[in-house]
Amino acid sequence: QQLCQVPPKGQRDDKLTPLSSLLGDAQGARASLLLSIYLFPASTGSRDMNRKRHRLVPEAFGQKRRREGGDVEADPLRGESGSARAAVAELLRLFPRVLFEDALPPIALRSQVYSLVPDRTVADRQLKALQEQGEIRIIQLGFDSDAQGIIFTEDYRTRVLKACDGRPYAGAVQKFLASVLPACSDLSFQQDQMIQTFGFRDPEITQLVNAGVLTVRDAGSWWLAVPGAGRFIKCFVKGRQAVLGMVRKAKYRELLLSELLGRRAPAAARLGLAYHVHDLIGAQLVDCVSTTSGTLLRLPET
Repeated sequence: QQLCQVPPKGQRDDKLTPLSSLLGDAQGARASLLLSIYLFPASTGSRDMNRKRHRLVPEAFGQKRRREGGDVEADPLRGESGSARAAVAELLRLFPRVLFEDALPPIALRSQVYSLVPDRTVADRQLKALQEQGEIRIIQLGFDSDAQGIIFTEDYRTRVLKACDGRPYAGAVQKFLASVLPACSDLSFQQDQMIQTFGFRDPEITQLVNAGVLTVRDAGSWWLAVPGAGRFIKCFVKGRQAVLGMVRKAKYRELLLSELLGRRAPAAARLGLAYHVHDLIGAQLVDCVSTTSGTLLRLPET
């Protein structure tokens, strides 16, 4: 009622006082909004419709999107340019922990890092530095000679200890994590190295293999491994083929990135569309073509 009162004649001031000054910022803003709705209902409705239409427009590559619940998140295929460390962190956030009951450490692939850091020489050099500093561990995934997984060392240690807790080989695993992991950043280990340098006996090495911490590379050498990683590898291979099939079945064997990410994921792509698209781009299983409509994913000519 106070807002609608008109000052008596002779007491009016030509200079209008903002409502925010009279009522305070929060109350003034609310009052201004109510007054605009009362005086200009049609224009307010038009602005609401414009906002709704804007939300229906496919978002461009790299723009921010708003999810239900109000959280604002960067596009899942946009990373911090040139930083392998930031790329790994972003990719690991896409890893679906719940899918594996949090039994596996979050795993990213080297190929995925290339999708965020296109200069492979730079990416490899930075990953090598992180590996030598002990911040990450790199494991051979086995389904392809070039397929390598990247895990933060602390996540690896935590999940391995949890997986081996109370098992007969827990002692050998704890010894491995305490002595070998901090001292050697390699992907594989030799028998002489394990016995002479780190003091492991053959039965202890066998226990490490049984625990899934090591897998046989060849006679007298072993790859570093993650207990239970077979489940992840199975999901990854099936999902890669499923998402690649989405591009293959599209008209002209090409699909806009925004359109692909907006589709419902196939049942086989349990790791998520964004997770697999990073792999397809980085592994060069699809070509990225810049268009006026956004980034186009196209199957390479064969």
